[in-house]
Amino acid sequence: MKIGLFFLHKKIIISGEENIPEKGAVLFVGNHQNALIDAILIPTTTKRNIHFLTRASAFKNKVADKILRSLNMIPVYRIRDGINTVEKNTLIFKQCFEILKNEGAIEIFAEGNHHLERRIFPLKKGFARIVLGTLQKYPNLKIQIVPVGINYDSHLNFPSRVSIYYGKPILANTFINIENPDVRFSNIINVVSSALKKLTVHIEDKENYDKITSKLNALKVDYTKPSKVNEVIKNIDNLPISTIKNRQINWFKPIHLLAKLNSVFPLLIWKYLKSTIKDPVFTNTFRFALILTIFPLFYLIQTCIVYYFFNLKYALIYLIGSIVLGIISKKTMIVNL
Repeated sequence: MKIGLFFLHKKIIISGEENIPEKGAVLFVGNHQNALIDAILIPTTTKRNIHFLTRASAFKNKVADKILRSLNMIPVYRIRDGINTVEKNTLIFKQCFEILKNEGAIEIFAEGNHHLERRIFPLKKGFARIVLGTLQKYPNLKIQIVPVGINYDSHLNFPSRVSIYYGKPILANTFINIENPDVRFSNIINVVSSALKKLTVHIEDKENYDKITSKLNALKVDYTKPSKVNEVIKNIDNLPISTIKNRQINWFKPIHLLAKLNSVFPLLIWKYLKSTIKDPVFTNTFRFALILTIFPLFYLIQTCIVYYFFNLKYALIYLIGSIVLGIISKKTMIVNL
């Protein structure tokens, strides 16, 4: 997973690792803007062994079900998944209670669904219900909530840069009354939502969202630095925007062309696959799957061909050269927002 993410992203920036409790029951609550990629960024950038709640539709196939569960994924059901979703989620929540009781860690995206907007959607109650149910069963257990802000400079383009900001842990017990619980969970939802809005780029003004994002793009802000971008958003109406476009010259274009020629068949497969993606949020998920499978398989086949016609020395030179070529190409590409 880490190798795949390395080749998917131009740069992965991690901040606030010191805020992650080394032990004890922890709920990682993050924003959700990039489908499966969000889900694996958190477990691969922490030392905790994390179980994470995943949309149940991904578990329909028996083989997929076994694979996903082996990766600590737990299916969570939505109303659209059928009439028995409440009953099924009751069992899932009980599983979560036991994970937390054993001082494990769970990851959940509290917005309830993925999206491409640079803002935090109203949080659902699921994470709070897990906390309440666990504390009702194990009242002496301390549960920490770690808010996680995931910020991409580009959601769909390749190779994007991404930053993961781990916020200060929130003691969930403080906001939950076990004997007389607030079923709306207003306090804990507001606290976690406020924390996420500081850890991510958050555009509150929905009516002028497109206008604000256009200005931010024109200002060439670094979306991987949410606190700075949020300050810019506060004063967006007073900031002058230059109409002069700086022309960027990429001296590595010949290397990019060579890398594409060396990967022509996987790129043709990607071109076809990309045209079949119905939900654009899954673009990087499918791209990630190809990086883990089709691309390395293709390079290995070409390495075998070189070995067949020449010898092992030239085959290894080709294989290492392909990897180095891919890394240089990825690191030197200029991504347009």
